[in-house]
Order: sequence, then structure tokens, then C-alpha cells
Amino acid sequence: MNQKKESETNSEIDRVFKKKVFFITKVVAFTIILLLLLEATFRIFLLVLAGTLIAVFFRGLSGFIQRKTNWKEGICVAISVIGTLIVMAGIFWLIGAKVSAQMAELTETLPRTIENVKERLNKTTIGENAIDKLTSKSSMDKVQIFAGKFFQSTFGVFGDIYVVLFIGLFFTVSPQIYTKGMIQLIPEKGQQKANHVIRKLGEQLRNWLKGKLFSMFVVFIMTAIGLAILGMPLWLVLALLAGLVSFIPNFGPIIALIPAVLVALLQSPTMAALVVGLYILIQVIESNFITTFIQKKLINMPPALIIIAQLLMGVLTGGWGLVLATPIMVILIVLVQELYLKERSS
Repeated sequence: MNQKKESETNSEIDRVFKKKVFFITKVVAFTIILLLLLEATFRIFLLVLAGTLIAVFFRGLSGFIQRKTNWKEGICVAISVIGTLIVMAGIFWLIGAKVSAQMAELTETLPRTIENVKERLNKTTIGENAIDKLTSKSSMDKVQIFAGKFFQSTFGVFGDIYVVLFIGLFFTVSPQIYTKGMIQLIPEKGQQKANHVIRKLGEQLRNWLKGKLFSMFVVFIMTAIGLAILGMPLWLVLALLAGLVSFIPNFGPIIALIPAVLVALLQSPTMAALVVGLYILIQVIESNFITTFIQKKLINMPPALIIIAQLLMGVLTGGWGLVLATPIMVILIVLVQELYLKERSS
């Protein structure tokens, strides 16, 4: 009798144990699948966000035209898109040939500069050791892994750009369709709040983009003037690169500095030191004056949060994450303010 009860107890324990193991296995499998789906869908979200920023730019420009002229919305949107394309074509016509020539010269110059730097470093013991470590198989493997992670894309580089441009144009032409669709997914009692939050998101993204474009333009002008005064070759293409990559806070100036220093080293070490000093000065002015002014007038974001977001996004999603980390922080700040802080205070 006791043996029968013992046997039943053991079988019950086994059944419960198997049930728990099966449940834990399901949870782990579901978590892994969810993480894989999130990784894939988050990259799609980044492309959608990039397209949204294009739409925010065009809608902001069309809104400005409409306020000044009182023309119909469709006409103003068409003017903003066509006008932007005409301005870009005009700029390319004015400086395109020079930029193209300098780009070709830069691609020829950089390999030669790198070889010159290697030769100079090999003349010293420390430099020789550094070159050996940097060019070792393990170091090169790490660089390849990092580059593969950083430059990964969802549909290939050109495919991603194609998707972003078309999403941007669709959002520009009829944003109401998409915003209304999102609002209708929310219960009726929360639709008014959702509409307010979406409008607030659009406003803050527009403010951030406005400030960022102004900052990029100022960096381009200051870099172009500084490099021209120093007598640097390829000053225009280097200034253009500095202005474009300043879209990426914190890391953009470092990316822009590398080719500038390599080109300067062909002239002399003194020129390279002057270029480094110029870029540091421009970064100090941009960070402490331009960015501070923008944050006071347009949108306030803690610098530490931006760096943390860039590191996380860069590691998780590569280049797109690094580029779009700041607008993601803008979205998160607005959502926390509107959906948590204001609700808690009320």
C-alpha cells in the first residue's frame, strides 16, 4: 500500500517537473523568437524613422510656405519637394564638378598617405610595434567583424536608401492617412491623447531637425573657411564631409577628422597639427554655443543620454542606429513626458 502511494507521489512529482520544464522551455523559445523578431523589425523601424524625418523636413518647409503665402496645402507641399530638388541640383551644378574632382583626388591621396604614415611609424620601435599589432590577423578579424556589424543594412545600402526615400515621399504627401490609422488602433477614450502625443512628436522632431540642419550648415561654413585659410588641398570636399557627418553627434567630428589629418600629413606634420586644432575649435564652438543655443530655443536633451543611446544603438543595429540614435531619444523623451510625467503629476 505504502509502495503504491510512494509510486503515485513520484509519478506526480515527475509530471509536475516535466510540466515545469516544458513551460520553461516554451518561455525560453518564445523569448528567443521575440528577440530575433525585435531585431529584424527594429531595423525596419529605423528605416521608417529615417523616412519620417524626410517627411518632417518637407512638411515643415511646406508649413512655413503656407503661413507666408496662404496657398493650398498641396501646392505648398509640391513647392517644398520640387524646390528642394531644384536647390540641390543648383548646388551640385555650382560646386559638383569641383567636389567630384576633389573626391577623386581624395581616393587617390588617402592610400598614399596611409603608406607614408606607416613608413614614418616603422622608423620608431613604438610605431613598429603598433603597426604589427594593428595589422595582425586577430586585429584585422576584429576590424572586419566591427565593419560588418556597423555597415549592415536591411535591404542593402541602395535598397535601404530607396525604401527611406519612398517612405518619406508617401508620408509627405498624405501624413493624415497614417496618423489617423494609428489613432484608430487605440481605444476611443485614449484617441484624443494619442492625437496630442503624435502632434507633439512631430513638433519636437521638426524642432530637432531644424536645429541640426542649422548646426550642420555652420560646421560646413566654419570648416571650409578654416581649411581654406590654412591652405589645405581638398578643402571643399573635407568641409562638406565635416558638415554632413556632424549630423551624428559626438562621433561625427571624429569621422570627419580622420581623412582631414591624413591629407594634412602629406603637406607636413605642422599642417596636421593645425588641422586637428581647427577641428577641435569648431567642435568646441558647435558644442558649447550652437548646440546650447539650439537646446534652449528648440529642444533640450541631456548629452549623456545621447551618448548612451548612440553606443547602444550602434552596437545593436550598426550604422543606422548610430545615425538615428538622437531622434529616437527625442521620441522617448516626448513619450515619457506626455504619457508618464504629466499623467503622474495630474
